Amino acid sequence: MTRAKGESARGVPVLVTGGAGYIGSHTVERLTASGYRPVVLDSLARGHRAAVRGAPLIVGEIGDRALVEALLREHAIQVVVHFAALKSVEESNAEPLRYFRVNVADSLVLFEAMAAAGVRSLVYSSSCAVYGTPDRLPVDEAAAIAPQNPYGETKAMVERMLAWLTAQTDLRAVILRYFNAAGASADGENGEVLRDAANLIPIVMATALGRRPDIRINGTDYATPDGSAIRDYVHVADLADAHVRAIEHLLDGGDSLTCNIGTGSGASVIEVIELARRITGRPIPTEAAPRREGDPAAVWASTELAAARLGWRARHDLDAILSSAWRWHVSHPDGFGDES
Repeated sequence: MTRAKGESARGVPVLVTGGAGYIGSHTVERLTASGYRPVVLDSLARGHRAAVRGAPLIVGEIGDRALVEALLREHAIQVVVHFAALKSVEESNAEPLRYFRVNVADSLVLFEAMAAAGVRSLVYSSSCAVYGTPDRLPVDEAAAIAPQNPYGETKAMVERMLAWLTAQTDLRAVILRYFNAAGASADGENGEVLRDAANLIPIVMATALGRRPDIRINGTDYATPDGSAIRDYVHVADLADAHVRAIEHLLDGGDSLTCNIGTGSGASVIEVIELARRITGRPIPTEAAPRREGDPAAVWASTELAAARLGWRARHDLDAILSSAWRWHVSHPDGFGDES
């Protein structure tokens, strides 16, 4: 289904797979505020009921073809936003078979169910991990796809699958390659749960709270100004906005495209820790550690394509990201206080 340019989105039903997770739940909130009618499918293996904040929640797996097809039809879904995936680089190195099954095979089942139910619009949550170590910075969407870990490879494989599906069928897809999601909601009521987190900023916050003795800086000998790895950190609220703009693009009849979603600048691990010390007022001890397998030295985004095609740019800087994360973690040190 397409709509007239600028027509209201009110009531358009959108399936959000993984919508009880960190980025998914923020996107559900943004969809609701924008007039859409999100429906969440989440296994709750790493998601949280409380994060959904009132949207319909179906507990299940995207690999359950009958379930997915039934809910697509029952809710008359017009667009699918696909977050559901495993996302740890380190874990993917240890459990590659699990990552290929969940991230690739189960995504194929989802796409089959969409085709059977006549749902032709998809926003896919991809990652800058598909680039590996890029030849140039900032990295743009024309850069070579050369993942350095199984997680990145699973995202690249699904992207290649979608390239064929959008070429050979009537599926249209917006692939968002986003960089390092961080931060929390403006009201301080939704953020990343510490026990789930494997990324730098929540680990920094856990250390500031005294829940970890120190932070291991994995790699202090990279060819960067301070020797630590550089990444592009994008606020989760900006990511949520990018997904809404991608849906608007599809509903307005836009073509398939792939866009980076980042800030266009990078910060090193050491820079993040130093800024976090200033914001939290805590010492945040560190420990030098070896590089992790599959970690590139530096990656940050060119965001010109997202600006041109989706009208999107990040609005929050690193200070805003860390400040919002600190407010969330101080007030919710145990996350949502649930076990699901």
